[in-house]
Amino acid sequence: MFHLTRSVTWQALQRLQQATAQDRISDYFAADPQRFDKMSLRVGGLFLDYSKHHVSEAVLAKLLELADHSALVQRRAQMFSGDIINVTEDRPVLHTALRNLGEGPLMVDGKDVMPEIQRTREQIRQFSEAVRSGEWRGYSGERIKDVVNIGIGGSDLGPNMACRALLKYRHAELNFHFVSNVDGTHIQKVLKRLDPATTLFIVSTKTFSTQETLLNAKTARRWFLDNAGEGADVGAHFIAASTNRKAAMEFGIREENVFEFWAWVGGRYSMWSSIGLPIALSIGFDGFMEMLEGAYAMDQHFIEAPNARNMPVLMALIGIWYINFLGAETQAIVPYDQALHQLPAFLQQLDMESNGKSVDIFGHPVNYKTGPIVWGQTGSNGQHAFFQLLHQGTRYVPIDFIASLKPEPGVEEHHFALLTNMLAQANAFMMGSQEGSQLDPYSCPGNRPSSVLLLDELTPRNLGALIALYEHKVFVQGVIWNINSFDQWGVQLGKRIAGEISERIDERSQEFDASTQGLLALVREHFRSAPETEETVEPAKTGKAEKKVAKARR
Repeated sequence: MFHLTRSVTWQALQRLQQATAQDRISDYFAADPQRFDKMSLRVGGLFLDYSKHHVSEAVLAKLLELADHSALVQRRAQMFSGDIINVTEDRPVLHTALRNLGEGPLMVDGKDVMPEIQRTREQIRQFSEAVRSGEWRGYSGERIKDVVNIGIGGSDLGPNMACRALLKYRHAELNFHFVSNVDGTHIQKVLKRLDPATTLFIVSTKTFSTQETLLNAKTARRWFLDNAGEGADVGAHFIAASTNRKAAMEFGIREENVFEFWAWVGGRYSMWSSIGLPIALSIGFDGFMEMLEGAYAMDQHFIEAPNARNMPVLMALIGIWYINFLGAETQAIVPYDQALHQLPAFLQQLDMESNGKSVDIFGHPVNYKTGPIVWGQTGSNGQHAFFQLLHQGTRYVPIDFIASLKPEPGVEEHHFALLTNMLAQANAFMMGSQEGSQLDPYSCPGNRPSSVLLLDELTPRNLGALIALYEHKVFVQGVIWNINSFDQWGVQLGKRIAGEISERIDERSQEFDASTQGLLALVREHFRSAPETEETVEPAKTGKAEKKVAKARR
């Protein structure tokens, strides 16, 4: 059996880590004036500078060898062709099919899935145009003014991030709200500002059984009926993005307003599907298609470009170098555009839910680290919050700086200051300041690595390419680590236990540990009995993997 850490290339990288441990990044530039040209790359409207990394030419060559010796070519082909690569859930992984603009078929279990994808795209087009034009009317005959997306995880983070990033493209007469937290104050805060006659709710849940989303959706429906009257048409104000058409219809949603997506679309990869409906409503269907086009262009680059000039592969390999050989525990995402302020949260789920694994695809424990802790916020705020630790602290944190080059009209001076601040920080992290001794409190050691990722302009197309870039980066790392990047059984565990605690709060709580029992007792003081809930929605059918896990637990 293949053991990654015993491979010749892995052991060569370990030796290179020791040999280059004292190298300074700035010396690489002194030794090679062409380093920036060699270690920068453009793909469409994206430009990546990866020259400010603690990566020598010898290290980069071995990292590329690591990719060449992995199953990347095979697994990439399997993903794009619809083979089953999510082995624990026995599913293909086909978010790339959602933005596929090619003309050929894409077969899954002997069936071409492209016609149904195209049908759903057409459904999104018709609906988004009807709402944006005012053709779609609420129960009182008024046009929609507010759109509330109710979802959690991938059903919230992706569309939320994209709508905020592309705010300048938003329909002038539509306002967008995103409700994810099951804390009742979240939805109450949103609802109290709205008019039921002009509000549209999108219930985004893959199975239509997600506890948090359903509770928020039922609260929204109750608010709607209380304020619009029992006779008001729920179907004119509630739509769904779900695989569970039956449950959505039982909720009160019209069959034609259930927007399908498929089991082979993971939540964190779902913004390209009907989960992206808020995006189409906000920026228009043409803008939504431009996002898909940008992602598709990155897909083609990922498939066709050699590893040495492949942007997702290079970013993945550099990340592996830091995680597995230089001891970095975290990865900072620092966008300087305020419009991208939700990007770190989105990438947090994408990376940590995908590669937060300790078992390989064969069920064997791994003996190397997988997945960094991803965190960050906008750069200007970060400079005055956590950059101090990055400059002078004891943590070793690679940074991705992200910004767009084109300023908005009228704020050119602001944007120039934004970009110069970002470039200054990237330089300062590399160069440091060592006028005194290393013990001088004024001294910054430097030699801190970073990438600079520039978008020509923050457009739907370039945002689509940016998200696809990070998706493929995460995929490549998962392949090299030999883990399944497309399941999330840790998330499922928390959901299962939450259901059990809810059911047993009044009786059988002794089955839990002493701490949980003690905390439940405090909860019971405020809830003498379990809160009454509306009828439960029929859960999605249990898949093979779920049945297997459930059987193992019995």
